[in-house]
Amino acid sequence: MKSRRGYLTDPFTDLLFNALLGFTMLFMITIMFVNPLAKLGSANLKAEYIITLSWPPDLADDIDVWVEDPHGEIVSYLQKDAGWLHLDRDDRGEINDTIMVDGKEVIHRINQEVVTLRGIISGEYIVNAYFYEARSSQPIDVLLTIDKVNPTLKTVFVDRATLYQQDEEHTFVRFKLNGKGEVQSFNTLPKRLTPYALEPS
Repeated sequence: MKSRRGYLTDPFTDLLFNALLGFTMLFMITIMFVNPLAKLGSANLKAEYIITLSWPPDLADDIDVWVEDPHGEIVSYLQKDAGWLHLDRDDRGEINDTIMVDGKEVIHRINQEVVTLRGIISGEYIVNAYFYEARSSQPIDVLLTIDKVNPTLKTVFVDRATLYQQDEEHTFVRFKLNGKGEVQSFNTLPKRLTPYALEPS
């Protein structure tokens, strides 16, 4: 609306308001790019194979799984990530079986170590069980399973062995994968993966 002297509103106020609006929009866009919204509940759980070593749940003995990939990278409790290999659970017998849930102590008596192969490197993988600490006086029956989980779950290897004494290492299997992630062959030629021998107790 015009008066004789010009506009009722000041054009400078309009210009100032538009500039402020523009700076506010630029600030909001900058915040969105600097701090993107997190996708709630999403996790990248890609896995090709899961290697599980288990032994009787009522035993306090500590058995370790050691896995070597085709490049000579070894995953164990000493190094939980190596190439595409990851040690998901290091079970120490009954030592880490107790957890707190909602303020209550819960005992999880499963003795099991789990290694996940998250990508494919063609070549030979070696899987060993190592008797780290004997807390009972009996031989330990150990079960190894290897499951292919991508694209569907399929058990490709199962075997049992008995470990008789502390510092004993047993090669369960050596298996070869091709570039597509398919198992080509198995053998049990022994190879020690642990870099040490324990002192006798």
